Amino acid sequence: MGKKRNDGFQGSRVAALSVVHLVHDIYTSYLAPALPKIIEKLGMSYGMAGLLAVIQRIPSLFNPLMGIIAERPSMKYLVIVSPAITAVAMSLIGIAPSYIFLAILLFVSGISSMMWHIPSPVMIKFLSGSRTGKGMSFYMVGGELARTLGPLVILGVIALWGLEGTWKMMPLGFVASFVLYLNFRNVDIKPSEQSRNEGNYWRIFRRYSAAFLLTGGFTFFQAGVKASLTYYLPTFLTDSEGHSLAFADISLTILQLAGAAGALFAGTISDRLGRTQTLLVISIVTPLLMLIFLNVEGGWIIPVLIPLGFFLFAPTAVMMAMVQDLNTEKKAFVNAIYMTINFFISSMVIPMVGVLTDHYGFQTSYMAFNILAFGAVGIVLYTRKKIGRISSG
Repeated sequence: MGKKRNDGFQGSRVAALSVVHLVHDIYTSYLAPALPKIIEKLGMSYGMAGLLAVIQRIPSLFNPLMGIIAERPSMKYLVIVSPAITAVAMSLIGIAPSYIFLAILLFVSGISSMMWHIPSPVMIKFLSGSRTGKGMSFYMVGGELARTLGPLVILGVIALWGLEGTWKMMPLGFVASFVLYLNFRNVDIKPSEQSRNEGNYWRIFRRYSAAFLLTGGFTFFQAGVKASLTYYLPTFLTDSEGHSLAFADISLTILQLAGAAGALFAGTISDRLGRTQTLLVISIVTPLLMLIFLNVEGGWIIPVLIPLGFFLFAPTAVMMAMVQDLNTEKKAFVNAIYMTINFFISSMVIPMVGVLTDHYGFQTSYMAFNILAFGAVGIVLYTRKKIGRISSG
């Protein structure tokens, strides 16, 4: 199992991590679709309900610390146990007897999610040999598909067994952890001797600041478009464009499925075309497709959403591969910095889209964020030479 190819790509182990990524993130996507039932059961206000999402994300503030911890040889055990922990926490939300108990469950799921998402890309890098982009594509498609399948799974569970029956999904998480144990119990994943000579973590952060400028800047300039087409798409199509809720939900599903395809292929393409070159193409094509989207009506929306979703979700696999290509052995730490920056930017931009929409309407705010998205082109052009000097891939 996990036999290496000539290029070092261990397909079966990459597949195992990618499938478990799907399982893990299906659990973490339970909250939003189950929230109406939970609000009804516990008598929460909408403000209290909104606070739950913040509580679940609080552990992300400690990503850099988890990155330092994950540099140890035992990083694989954090990954192995996290699906089981996440499964327990998220499967119990349906039987939570109080708001406090529910908040504790979500906080625990946030910690276990951090335990998964910081070290697992490092393991993908280790298992992918010279084809980091391909490995990251497989890994990311699991996460993207979970956004589509997660709500369907939890709503199906509630339809079958009621809100209190969510605990019956718990065993799948233990199966996922067991699969990882079988695949990785004899795999030695640890930093080399070089990592001990790289200096302190602040020096490493400064050395690779160009990479963080690229990933953070790219994410910032395109975050408005991404939020508009994911978080606000159903509202835009129903309130502004006059479509039915069913059409809006189908459109969002199509967008997410196209995004999964983008995540699947983009990393592999970047192995051949180059990371920054791939990001440059994406930075140009995405806002152009968004411009078309804003000027079509009726049935033409769907054909535009397919390529738009592909390019919209494609950068993540490329940027994660680029971060893992950095010429450092402390890959868990640099991945943690990358994820922390992205977390803050995404959290900041989503309410910005909402506020601008409240004041100026959907069309004006969407066009403003689309114009802003062209800034990603400048970020790529500014940093690409520096990225080449600090990358090993």
